Amino acid sequence: MIAVYRKTFKWLTVGIYHKLSAIMAALLLFEWIRCLGDYWWEETFTIVNGVLFVSTAAIILIPSKFFSSLVQLIFLIGLNVAYSGYTWIPFEGDKKNVVDWTIWLASHVKQLSPFLWISLSIWVVFHFIVWMRNRRLFIIGTISLALLSLLVADSLLTPIHLWDEIAWILFIGLGWLVTSHFSSFKKQHPDNWEHLLEYPVSLFLPILIIITFVMGAGLFVPSIKPILTDPYTAWKEARGEEVGSFVGDKGVSTSPTSSSSGDSRSGYSRNDELLGNGFKFDYSPVMTVSTTKRSYWRGETKAFYNGSGWEESPVEKQEQSDPLEQYKQVLLPGMQPKTTKVEKVEQTFTIIRKDKFPVLFGAGPISTVLAVNAADVPPRLNWLPQSWELRFPAKSRGAYPKSYTIVSEVPVLDEAALRSGAATQPAKDADPIYLQLPSELPERVRELAAELTKDAATPYDKVNKLVSYLRLNYTYTNEPDLSKRQSQDFVDAFLFEMKSGYCDYFSTALAVLTRATGIPARWVKGYSPGSLPYDPERMRMQSGAGIEMNPEGAGTYTVRNSDAHSWVEVYFEGYGWLPFEATAGFSFPYALPEDKVAPVPETNTPVTDDTVEKAASGFHIPVWVFYVTAGVLVLCIAALRFRSIMDGWRRYRMGSDSVNERIVRETNRLIKYGRKKGLDHNEFETVRETMARWSTRLTFLQSEFHAVQGAFEKAMYSSQIMTQEEAERVTATMKVIRERIG
Repeated sequence: MIAVYRKTFKWLTVGIYHKLSAIMAALLLFEWIRCLGDYWWEETFTIVNGVLFVSTAAIILIPSKFFSSLVQLIFLIGLNVAYSGYTWIPFEGDKKNVVDWTIWLASHVKQLSPFLWISLSIWVVFHFIVWMRNRRLFIIGTISLALLSLLVADSLLTPIHLWDEIAWILFIGLGWLVTSHFSSFKKQHPDNWEHLLEYPVSLFLPILIIITFVMGAGLFVPSIKPILTDPYTAWKEARGEEVGSFVGDKGVSTSPTSSSSGDSRSGYSRNDELLGNGFKFDYSPVMTVSTTKRSYWRGETKAFYNGSGWEESPVEKQEQSDPLEQYKQVLLPGMQPKTTKVEKVEQTFTIIRKDKFPVLFGAGPISTVLAVNAADVPPRLNWLPQSWELRFPAKSRGAYPKSYTIVSEVPVLDEAALRSGAATQPAKDADPIYLQLPSELPERVRELAAELTKDAATPYDKVNKLVSYLRLNYTYTNEPDLSKRQSQDFVDAFLFEMKSGYCDYFSTALAVLTRATGIPARWVKGYSPGSLPYDPERMRMQSGAGIEMNPEGAGTYTVRNSDAHSWVEVYFEGYGWLPFEATAGFSFPYALPEDKVAPVPETNTPVTDDTVEKAASGFHIPVWVFYVTAGVLVLCIAALRFRSIMDGWRRYRMGSDSVNERIVRETNRLIKYGRKKGLDHNEFETVRETMARWSTRLTFLQSEFHAVQGAFEKAMYSSQIMTQEEAERVTATMKVIRERIG
């Protein structure tokens, strides 16, 4: 058994530096690609990480390069087939026709795109890094490039902090450089290396302690304000702008000097008392939702409009809650008559971000909770029946659930019922808070509401008139021009001065105009549905058949910070609360009676000067195209002039050396070059012995080898300083030798 262990150990330690380099390269790429979390699908990460793992394992376990590469490619293709949704397409063409075979093969490859090309590119980069493992400057350059790219991405390209990835890459780089140094030392001084291995603790423990201390200091020392400000932060602050904290408060900036410049990032807001600042879209994922029907994911509701935004009203703050005591407990929605038809929607939420929200999201209203974190007992949650909110207690210290499953009973949009019976009468059951408007509200807002709804027969028709007006006459922008605002009231400024904004503008305007007509309304915030994974086959079948293949919109949606949204719920007597979407470009996914079609919102946008300008601008090339093109050109020029650049670099490095030192160095470089070309050289033999052996093998270069040997011995052992002319003659001789031996 001991003999087996020894053979196994010897087998695994053969080419140990090669295997350790493969591990380092895989870890380096694994950490680096994590910065692409906002842009890659989960399947992409699974395939790429699998390729890195299999490639590393194959290098460690399979000595043969050919069989190792073969195994890696087989697994690469297998992972792509397993996770890309690939389906086998039988060959149906002419077996003697090359074109048919090409089309058949292309149809298979197309199914694997883009996963195949991404994983294949990572695999090639991985092997290139491993192949260049013996060049210490390359290792330093690779680690530096990875760190620089992560620093740029952390500051400019992604809202996610990449400090952990940067720390791990630095740790990997230090470990790789230490491993490279030991490998080089072992080759140059094998006897000394064997001696050092007799004391492994003395050799490796100090290195481990130093690296651990450096990394630990970076992780655990108290945070202090940096003495030097990084260039990006300095540039932003010089412009009077704030560097976003990326917490996810859309349109809410913590800087008192913020304007419409878009310092904030889109996301679920925590404070809605002051709305209106611009924001940048943050496409980082928040959660995934597996649902039986496409829906808006409802969060909180606010009823008190203060002229600048929304607050919780005293009625909402004092609302009695029902504690959630067990799974499948029925949660009764307030102000929802039993006669209103509903549709059950089951949803499973998987939370990606670590943010803590005050409520559980869901299609409104939630009726039962089926599971939370797969726990036997649900966490402490309170159901607010009037607000339709499933809240955590105010002083709850627990973490937000990683996953939960709920069932919602969504009101069905029955237009016939809304245009007849009790729904046509003024609301009597709603609390007066849902009609509240500030006394300072400009009269022209009320006049506009009355003018728009004067011809509508029912409350439902009045609300639709208001929705259509907002969608037709106002444009969506995430960076509204606040310089146009003169009015102190948020809605008045939007309706009569700015005339453009994002969802908070549209939803608040609809709520205020609805209340101005005497119809109860409340403001709601949460998330729009998000996006389904792109399925080209379904799209092809749907477009070809001319029918909707998934009318309910069932599936797993990825919800991002950019999907944070607000809308309005309106109360109709005898019917209850019903959501309305006023924001241009959005459409609420209503539940409908059988054989009914959803009302199509009017989305025509008036032609503005901006629209004409964009149309006239014609073909537009993004700025990044120029940067990429310039970078490719620089790389091509560098590749074509590589030898000249390296010669210039060597001349620069050797500029301060004496002529004798330069000849000695060039002789050693010539010997290394000869070894690469297949000429024998023993590490312990002299230059004279090497040149004599080479002269025996390459008799046509005997005089040149003799000249190099003489110059080396004179430069190395003589007290004379050689002249520049002698150095140039020797350099020319070495150049002839290189050219003659290939």
